[in-house]
Amino acid sequence: MSLQQDVERLFALPADELKYDAALNDVCTEIIHALNTGTIRAASPGVDGVWTVNMWVKQAILLLFRKGQMVTMSTDDNFTFFDKDTIPTKTLRLEDNVRIVPGGSSIRTGAFISPGVICMPPMYINIGAWIGQGTMVDSHALVGTCAQIGARVHISAAAQIGGVLEPAGARPVIIEDDVMVGGNCGVYEGVLVRKRAVLGSGVILNASTPVYDLVHQTIIKSSSERPLEIPEGAVVVSGSRRIQSPWAQENGLAISTPLIVKYRDEKTDARTALEGALR
Repeated sequence: MSLQQDVERLFALPADELKYDAALNDVCTEIIHALNTGTIRAASPGVDGVWTVNMWVKQAILLLFRKGQMVTMSTDDNFTFFDKDTIPTKTLRLEDNVRIVPGGSSIRTGAFISPGVICMPPMYINIGAWIGQGTMVDSHALVGTCAQIGARVHISAAAQIGGVLEPAGARPVIIEDDVMVGGNCGVYEGVLVRKRAVLGSGVILNASTPVYDLVHQTIIKSSSERPLEIPEGAVVVSGSRRIQSPWAQENGLAISTPLIVKYRDEKTDARTALEGALR
């Protein structure tokens, strides 16, 4: 039986049957190994830029939570931590070639971290996340559960990449290669950011956010079939639009709105280039 079949069978069991299943321990060990090595992931890229959500992988992570028992993970009496025994922090070695700068960062087991990734303190990467080569996760940044981050992405200070675990079929946030995510950005609810896009500081994107493309004079929205998708090379900044109700106009009210003000060019490339010396 494949790992997927094992997970789907165990996930369907009620709690009182699950804990007595002889295969549970071995399957959970295999799940952690597969997540940590990147051989399974919550969403997979395909041809023509189409991403596939692997619902069973998120079921596998939920299975770890269901099996886990609360234990102490404290280092001493001054640093007390309590969590499920199935999901401790991730163990890394020097030969993994992941640079973790001292200062209070944490990575949960079950997150795949490619060689060449840089983690600036303090930051957090949750289980199920997948991070490509050469990406930088800056100070106070979060990469949430099952978020898919490409290669050479810069997740700037205090940026939040939202996570999703339930419902298992929900799409995770996907950030493709060479994207610049500015400071204090928030990307949530299955938003897809295509290659080489730039999100200016403070841009907030979620499933209900309309994005106004000033270059093509179009409005980009999500639908029940498609997530909100930021086009390749788009440069997005935080703007505003007036609220049209009479009372709102009387009081001069506006709502925050992301705007695509241009598409990436040589000048943008120069301003967003990741400094090789930092690596």
